[in-house]
Amino acid sequence: MLSINNLSYYIGGRALYENASLHIRPRDKIGLIGLNGKGKSTLLKLIMGSLTPDNGDISKSNECTVGFLNQDLLSYLTDDSILSVAMEAFSEAVETQKKIEKILKQLETDYSDKLVEKLTKLQEKFERLEGYSMQAKAEEILEGIGFTTSDLHRPLREFSGGWRMRVMLAKLLLEKPSLLMLDEPTNHLDLPSIEWVENYLRNYEGAVIIVSHDRQFLNNTIDRIVEVTRQQLISYEGNYDYYLEEKEQREEIQKNAFENQQQMIRQTERFIERFRAKATKARQVQSRVKALERMDRVEDVIDENAAVNFRFRFKQKSGRHVIRLENISKSYGDLHILRNTSAHIERGDKIALIGANGKGKSTLLRIISGSEPVKGKREEGYNLIQGFYAQHQLEALHVNNEILEELKQAGTDKSELELRQILGCFLFTEDEVFKKIKVLSGGEKSRVALAKTLISEANFLLLDEPTNHLDFISENILIQALQQYEGTFVVVSHNRHFISEVANKIWYIEDREIKEYPGTYKEFLYWRTHIQPPSEEEMTPEKEAPEVKPESKKPRRDQDEAALKKARSILDGIETEILELETEKESLEAHMAKPEIYGNPDKLAEINLDYEKLSNKIEELTKRWESAAEEVERLKDN
Repeated sequence: MLSINNLSYYIGGRALYENASLHIRPRDKIGLIGLNGKGKSTLLKLIMGSLTPDNGDISKSNECTVGFLNQDLLSYLTDDSILSVAMEAFSEAVETQKKIEKILKQLETDYSDKLVEKLTKLQEKFERLEGYSMQAKAEEILEGIGFTTSDLHRPLREFSGGWRMRVMLAKLLLEKPSLLMLDEPTNHLDLPSIEWVENYLRNYEGAVIIVSHDRQFLNNTIDRIVEVTRQQLISYEGNYDYYLEEKEQREEIQKNAFENQQQMIRQTERFIERFRAKATKARQVQSRVKALERMDRVEDVIDENAAVNFRFRFKQKSGRHVIRLENISKSYGDLHILRNTSAHIERGDKIALIGANGKGKSTLLRIISGSEPVKGKREEGYNLIQGFYAQHQLEALHVNNEILEELKQAGTDKSELELRQILGCFLFTEDEVFKKIKVLSGGEKSRVALAKTLISEANFLLLDEPTNHLDFISENILIQALQQYEGTFVVVSHNRHFISEVANKIWYIEDREIKEYPGTYKEFLYWRTHIQPPSEEEMTPEKEAPEVKPESKKPRRDQDEAALKKARSILDGIETEILELETEKESLEAHMAKPEIYGNPDKLAEINLDYEKLSNKIEELTKRWESAAEEVERLKDN
């Protein structure tokens, strides 16, 4: 369908591509990956034709049409409704509809056969173009990616950049090009919308190229990885997880071949050096010299993975109770975000705040930080040092500072060597630390702002979408950093792999209340799917995404065994947690019996509060244990 042959492209003398080739088949679902700055978005622009290769060519079949979703579309503004903008995808049908409406107006005064015949032909064409269903299709896709029915007739201009990008995505999906190219589509989508788009793309009839750093999104949508590395396009059949395994095997083979060749080269060079002066060996020496000159050298494997090699330091630990929110409510006019809800954050909590956009996640993060006024009680614990990362923090960077200078001003006592090591973890090496902030890309600014947040010696971090604009290596660095972090944090993210790796509690907003699941994201998904009854919101009928046809199914017995194993694991985890809490409860009871405690009313009241909270938590876990035990028994009986 589309072929890239011996492509070369240079920027200021630096080669992004050098004789790179790739063939795209009609139904390929390709994930285009690579480090930031390696040329992924550039390749899409070359395919689109907005950039011209320096050498080589990109050829496509006559019937191939290309659609491209990129960040440039954010600048598009109009007073037309978002439904009208999306329906521009049916440009021919829309134009035909306008002609039909014009003739119908003329027929009010002119009943000529010629006009009726013209109307009949236009109506036949309109039906052939599926014009009668185009509005329903546009509404289905817009609502699938998060818009409400009442939003559909609002002007595009009223929406923020992220929501405008969703409209452009809807328009592109409705156009159904032969090759659909999406550059970081999940940056502007919440979890329900991501899942809807995944379902849609799996059944998409054309080819798809996706640039994304959301590995679960790639795993769920693509069947081929193309990696941009060393100015080449390296293809791997399979999803992202398969790519990781296959790349490791390829690199192991390459490493062995490199080491074997290097050993042979050393032996040959020693032979040449030893016998260079001996006339009797001159022919053999010359033969080996020529052999070295003709040799195709195997390149060594470059380790592109980075590890965090610094530890976080706190000036002081926070108190046990970090933040208490008691009976808080938040509204914007008639829009009620939170209503009479409570939540507690304790030292060591690693909380992922998840859910659909518009539920109030960022608002809640600001309430927790104290920057958003709220009805109710917000109480901070002792010795709290707070750090806040959000996309608007990028604007707070001093654009005329160098990167190293910006970190020096973060208020820490770290030496320049330590700061350079930290910047190395965030992929700023050697002289790159002297780059001015104003010349950095969005992703590079994100890394600088994250580095500043993480070295701030804060014992409580608030992170709003920290993985946006980060490539896989930078995301992995952030994961390692947060896994090492001994403080407390709350993170808002739609990146499922990321929150699976860092969170030990899940928060979500439902029915205008803050709900908590005391476990990992994987456990939360299982509980939500198999144990928790649906909420009132979930019981509300919604338009469904296109039906997903699974590519392959495990035998029924294997599925049942896997489900039983998972259910038992959940049950065991709950039992362990109950035992730990009961031990803690017994310890509290013994503590309460001490004379110095029951003789101190204030201290006794504080411990009583902890005791009551512990008892409620044990009761809640016991109910979950009963549900999990019933699930295990049900699966055993099947």
